[in-house]
Amino acid sequence: MSLTAPLTLTTERVALDLGARSYDICIGADLLAQASSYEGLPASSAAVVVTNTTVAPLWLAPVRAALHERHRQVHEVLLPDGEEHKNWQTLQRIFDTLLEHGCDRKTVLYALGGGVVGDMTGFAAASYMRGVPFVQIPTTLLAQVDSSVGGKTAINHPLGKNMIGAFYQPRRVLCDLDTLRTLPARERSAGLAEVIKYGPIADMAFFDWLEGAMDQLVALDADALRTAVRRSCEIKAAVVGADETESGLRAILNFGHTFGHAIEAGMGYGVWLHGEAVGAGMCMAAELSHRLGLVDAPFVQRLRALVARAGLPTRAPVIDADDNAGRYLAWMRLDKKSEAGSIRFVVIAEPGRAEVREAPDALVREVIDACCAD
Repeated sequence: MSLTAPLTLTTERVALDLGARSYDICIGADLLAQASSYEGLPASSAAVVVTNTTVAPLWLAPVRAALHERHRQVHEVLLPDGEEHKNWQTLQRIFDTLLEHGCDRKTVLYALGGGVVGDMTGFAAASYMRGVPFVQIPTTLLAQVDSSVGGKTAINHPLGKNMIGAFYQPRRVLCDLDTLRTLPARERSAGLAEVIKYGPIADMAFFDWLEGAMDQLVALDADALRTAVRRSCEIKAAVVGADETESGLRAILNFGHTFGHAIEAGMGYGVWLHGEAVGAGMCMAAELSHRLGLVDAPFVQRLRALVARAGLPTRAPVIDADDNAGRYLAWMRLDKKSEAGSIRFVVIAEPGRAEVREAPDALVREVIDACCAD
């Protein structure tokens, strides 16, 4: 069954346990238009839906109609689409709308879109009047399985990705699988990168399942998609519940991201999609794990093959013709996991278990040289 018509799936809930900040991740179909999807959320006279120019024509109208059941006024912020707009200038558009309409600290923000919209809305909610409630309504696969869950909010800086932000949890995450029908193939593949990562770091049974289900996932089979989104959210919820502010365990969720963020920054934000950079970055991190003596070559090949089947690049781009490895290292020293200038990588200690380690620059250079495109 492909997503050529609205789904009729029972809504499933994954709980993220953070004490007073706990919330549900709701996974199902036709959630956006149903007033019941928003029951139990904070009530206020005003709400602000933050979305972008791509998503608004597709999904803004049903969300706005449903929200009018809870809020007398529903304002909108329409952002430009793309990672290159995840910056201070675009963030100001959200603050401008909040201030122009006299929004108070009970105003609820709704992030309707992918990871960029979710990150920026969350950061705005964390900052406006020192904190207002917000709800994640992710419309991309990548956002549904990763960025909408866990409360990481941020904008980019020219010298580093997601370097300016805050930990701030949403009140609910609504994963409407119907929205994935409208994704371009490239965006679907980008989302699969964040699905794949959960296997090597936490659940090799899930990795095995992904090897058998990848063709169905690429084709957007409804049952396979629901399973992938649910299991990804379960793993992330468990990790975040144990380490909300990334002081230890949560860092494993960045498998492939140290290399991947260097790709995004080095190429220029938006040239490679985040998931594409993570796909190649996971292959590089697996190769590093192998060269550290932690996993064997067949495991690296399995991961690389699965990444390729998802339609993702397995080789990284050359970002500097004169000193490619040196340029990668320079970008990676700006990674949030770095300490005192030392780069710390998420490696696979054994299939299904990840840890954070340092690696000698010489070895990292070898990995970069071996994994970059000719």
